Amino acid sequence: MSRLRMAGTLMGVLALMPWSTRAMADNYGAIAFSQSTGAHGYSNDYRTRAAAERRALEECGRDCEVVLWFVNACGALATGDDNGYGTGWAGGRRAAEAIALSACHSNATNCGILRWVCTTR
Repeated sequence: MSRLRMAGTLMGVLALMPWSTRAMADNYGAIAFSQSTGAHGYSNDYRTRAAAERRALEECGRDCEVVLWFVNACGALATGDDNGYGTGWAGGRRAAEAIALSACHSNATNCGILRWVCTTR
């Protein structure tokens, strides 16, 4: 078999593989929050950090800031009295929520999870 034919066969096999460059790409997410109003927004599965942050801010509205960004993971926002908050990220939802709650309890009382979000990878 010639080198050219082998290369063409290999390219054909690779084209049939179930993964793609999109599946292998990093997936970014973000959470935005307004401590003055309690509004929040989030995003997941964006190709860049900037795009994920921009979308979270768009969903949140005025007076918001990005309080958390993450890649190929889960993020969580916990809020408490007077809009005190904490954030966390981890490989799974429960771990991210636990970290966010712990951070919130150091800033506020009566903390609970306001938002969690995970990327698909």
